[in-house]
Amino acid sequence: MKKFLLRRIGVADDRSSTRPSLYDCIEVVLLQADTLMADVLEGLAASSTKTKGKSSFGDHSPVDKTVADALCSQAPAIKKTFMAQLRLGVYQGQGGAQDAAEQPLVRFEDLQLLDTRQIDANIEFALAQQEVGRCVDGELPALNGLISSLLGWITVQPNLNPLKPDVFVRALQASLVQHVPDERVRAALITPAAGFLGVSLRQLYREVCDWLWSQGVEPATPVGTVVRGSGVARGKGGESSVERTMLTLDKLRKLLSGELESGSVRPDFLHTVPASYVALEDMKLLEPMMKRLAQRASLPAQAGVKADALERQVAREPTQSRQLGLQLGEEVVRMMLDNLSQDERLLPKVRDLIRTLEPVLLALSCSDPRFFSERQHPARQFLDQLTRRSLGYTDERDEGFLRFLRLISGAVGVLAGGEADAASFARVLRQLEDGWARDEATQRLQQGETARALLHAEQRNLLAQRLADDFQERQKNRDIPEVVAGFLRGPWTQVVAEAQLSCADGSADPNGYLALVDELLWSVQPQVARRNQARLVHLVPHLLVTLRQGLQLIQYPQERALAFFDTLIGLHEKAFEDPRVQPVVEQADRTEQESHEMLAAADLPEAQDAAEFWITDDEAQESGYLAQEPQFLVESAPRSWSEGDIKIGAWVELLADGGWLRAQLTWASPHRTLFMFISGGGLTHSMSRRTMERLRMASSIRFVSDGHVVDNALDAVVQRALQNDLGQVKS
Repeated sequence: MKKFLLRRIGVADDRSSTRPSLYDCIEVVLLQADTLMADVLEGLAASSTKTKGKSSFGDHSPVDKTVADALCSQAPAIKKTFMAQLRLGVYQGQGGAQDAAEQPLVRFEDLQLLDTRQIDANIEFALAQQEVGRCVDGELPALNGLISSLLGWITVQPNLNPLKPDVFVRALQASLVQHVPDERVRAALITPAAGFLGVSLRQLYREVCDWLWSQGVEPATPVGTVVRGSGVARGKGGESSVERTMLTLDKLRKLLSGELESGSVRPDFLHTVPASYVALEDMKLLEPMMKRLAQRASLPAQAGVKADALERQVAREPTQSRQLGLQLGEEVVRMMLDNLSQDERLLPKVRDLIRTLEPVLLALSCSDPRFFSERQHPARQFLDQLTRRSLGYTDERDEGFLRFLRLISGAVGVLAGGEADAASFARVLRQLEDGWARDEATQRLQQGETARALLHAEQRNLLAQRLADDFQERQKNRDIPEVVAGFLRGPWTQVVAEAQLSCADGSADPNGYLALVDELLWSVQPQVARRNQARLVHLVPHLLVTLRQGLQLIQYPQERALAFFDTLIGLHEKAFEDPRVQPVVEQADRTEQESHEMLAAADLPEAQDAAEFWITDDEAQESGYLAQEPQFLVESAPRSWSEGDIKIGAWVELLADGGWLRAQLTWASPHRTLFMFISGGGLTHSMSRRTMERLRMASSIRFVSDGHVVDNALDAVVQRALQNDLGQVKS
């Protein structure tokens, strides 16, 4: 490891003959954990002695000297905690799972479930994240390119970087939680501590990049565009109403430090406030929003009234409180629709149609607060179905889009002309679903049959892997040619597994395919078989017939079977040769070499991996199985995700025949070794986990949406509120 050490950290003095690996890079960075935390503690201590009027330590308020001294006295323990948390965060993120930082800090549906400590932890992290991000923004792109190269990517994948700033922020947050239990003290520390961490991390990033460049690491290719639709909403260049919204969480620091007391919603106001807002009140977040809405609503008439007078007026007047509740609901509806109308994954005509529902949804938010608090509310379900199904179309000329647009246009028209209540949405949704069910009845039947075929293939492959271990055990202490060993742990495991699964009476060896294994192993050991040539003569015809029958059972390619049989016959002939005749041995060696060449020509691997998924031609044709080599495309970077993250209902885009097609994941096998997607017209595309990984690595498959478009739009409302307030804290 010494050859990779940096000068505090500096650039390596000499270029090593060995290119550093990702592990080397991570370990070098982890060696600097103590230094990073030392810089934080020194910064906090210096800040605590800062004299009034000086600004050498940034814009943060001085840290209380007693707190800073207490932290410095625990320096060894804090450094140890930070190191442990940093190592845990770095290596836990190496599984390929979608980055946790991409997830919303607070989800709309979780507002009713979160307690004050949980929301405080999210807010602390957001503050620290912004502070560190501001410091390292200039160095991070270069590091992302180099780390992506070490990961084996040809394009930059910033979300896969195990050394991204969020990992350091979470380690800092966890360290402060453990060593600063007082929430108020910790809230005052988190931002200045993150600022000092960011300054030190910026220097570390810069030196790691210099070191990797000096060691010959070339960065991955940066990509200038983002996958279409990879975000919740895309702006059009101007400030949207979401950006201008009054729904922010200002004075957040004062709330966290207890300087402001939470307000309360009067009893006569509760029936107009959705349950989610009651949860906001419990988290001390409702009162600031109500104050701003009151100011905006009363501004023309109360232009000269101070904010505190308005607050007292709100507390005195139930009528105005009720009005504020209505405005809260309308504010969220408008912001949700803004997000949906800017979501480029939806075609423009669909977005326009959703926007026409604004009057209906505004009226519903006033009369039925369950729209916000219940995901199963008919209006939410209607929007979910409309947006989720519309993700299947990428162009207005796509097959079936005009019929889909006609159906949803009629439904929206009925809702716009009727009463804005849950019953109306439920009735219209039921009619839509009945129509879709009739149209897709044949398609669903076909998908069910395909799923059963794929399930059978998964069961066969899982059983084959267990059989491969058994066959490997039988070969111990035997001189078995690799061609035969690979055949047994590959194709023949599939044959035995298929025979066992297809046997109605549950017999372990209905066709004698399992018993053949020991006979085959005996026959390909010339020194052993030579002792009983009569047995070999009697056995070979039976072996060849049984092998052919078994390979036909799994539709094994004929050219590969013939190549294997030719090699097998050559091995059997060795048992009849006189080992004392040297020319004969040389001829046998030539025969072996010719056999290997024949195998290569027939594209038959000499050591087939039992973990490689096998599927018959009929199964592949029925399921649209993708087994071809992926096409490479570097025009855009896929969103970070893996086969372990993707859930039923998610949408992806596949590169096929030189173009992209959109497909939805409709089925995954119980062990998640097989996945089935459906694209336009009910076309099936299935693939193994390994194939999906290859496609992902080659940028031939990209994530579009988890299918929860409406939920994501509502989550964006909460995130916008949080981010707006954090921005005010910084200003």
